[in-house]
Amino acid sequence: MSEALLERAIGAVVEAAYSGAIGDGKIFVLPVEEVVRIRTGETGDAAI
Repeated sequence: MSEALLERAIGAVVEAAYSGAIGDGKIFVLPVEEVVRIRTGETGDAAI
């Protein structure tokens, strides 16, 4: 996902998942080194 959408995506997940109870979950944001679409061989943003 692009950096531009990150905060909106996190907010949407938090809003949808929040119950205030134990077990609501966690969100992990990790860097992705590379993306490859196997079918076409596209890489980077084009593969997303």
